Order: sequence, then structure tokens, then C-alpha cells
Amino acid sequence: MKIKSAIFDMDGTLVDSLMIWEVIWDSFGKQYRNGGDFTPDIQDDKKVRTLTLKDAMELIHQNYGLGNSGEELLALANSILLDFYANRVKLKKGVREFLEYCSANGTKMCIASATAPDLLQVSLKSCGIEKYFSKIFSCGDIGKGKEHPDVFLAAREFLGSPLDETWVFEDSLVAIETAAKIGMPTVGIYDSHNFGQDKIRKIASEYIAEGETLVKLITNT
Repeated sequence: MKIKSAIFDMDGTLVDSLMIWEVIWDSFGKQYRNGGDFTPDIQDDKKVRTLTLKDAMELIHQNYGLGNSGEELLALANSILLDFYANRVKLKKGVREFLEYCSANGTKMCIASATAPDLLQVSLKSCGIEKYFSKIFSCGDIGKGKEHPDVFLAAREFLGSPLDETWVFEDSLVAIETAAKIGMPTVGIYDSHNFGQDKIRKIASEYIAEGETLVKLITNT
């Protein structure tokens, strides 16, 4: 599979990190529910995964009354995330091999993520894959989440490739839907912590199913 340009999500796509939301909810329960459980309802749990972290924490504060403000929740979440990305995060299987293949074949690559840029840098360095990406695009910097196409359009403009030749690698149904609607080919990636796998499989141009890795795209070439 020859790919001229590629935009990669980070969490759930390149790194095995979506369990971090369970870590955050557990910490919130301990901090704000006297050590009890805290989990947002299923719709809010889905929504926060595509929002900027600031917007996600504001939503949780407003809907569940945790903390004194969304900013307070944001500070706690950032401390949890920094430790996780620096010390615990791991690449998904097959990622390094696929990135090396793309690099060797001249694919232009960048990151588009809802995660904050400083945390992305920590994660990329921790996993040893920062050399593959020419730029990071954050939804926080753009000002809109992946329910809007802005972050993908900004990344595509930087890469300088046509929409229909700029592949988007994502594990999120919302992000896959957004990219597909503007004519970008997509690779949907299974993650056990994410929602809507049946829909992702139907919408995505290519699909990496449970038990498969991105190496599938190389071996199918």
C-alpha cells in the first residue's frame, strides 16, 4: 500500500492509551467522591474522547459538579496524563514497523490529536517515534474538536497533498466520520476501549480489526 501523505491520531491509534480515561475517572472518584466510584454516563464518556481536554473537563464539571471549576479538573487530569505518557505508555503492536515502512517509502507524516501538544511530545519521545513526524496539530491549538474537520484540513494543507491522497489513521468513529465526509481516505483502527467499531468498519477505507496491526497494510501491498 503506497501512501503519499498520512495524518495520524495518537491515542488508541499509535499508542495503547485509551485506558487512561478509566485512570482519570478512578482518580476523580477518589478525589471528589470520598474514594467512591465515578464514571460519566455513556454519552458523555463518548464525547470527552473527541474534545480537547479543557473542554472535556469543563463538560465533566458542569454535568457532574466535580471540583470548583473545569480548570481545577484540567490541572488534575494533566498531572495524571503527564505521568502516564512519560512512564507507562506503550506503542500498539506493529506501529513502529509501519512507520519505518512509510518513512522508507517517502510518506509525509504528521500528528493530529485532541491531546495537548506538550503531552504529545512527551508520548512521542517516550515511545521513540518523534523522528517520523514533521509536525503536530492539536485540536486545542485549532480551537475545535474532531467533530469538525479543521484539524484535518490544517494538517493536509501543511502536508501539501490533495484531500483524496491524504490518509487519516484513526480509532474514533467521530473522527473517521469527519474525515470521510470531506473526502479523505481513512484507516479505522480497532481499540477495545472505543465505541462504534461496526460503524468504523463500514465507513473506513481500510480497517484494522481486533488482533490485526498496521503491518496488515504492508503485507496487503
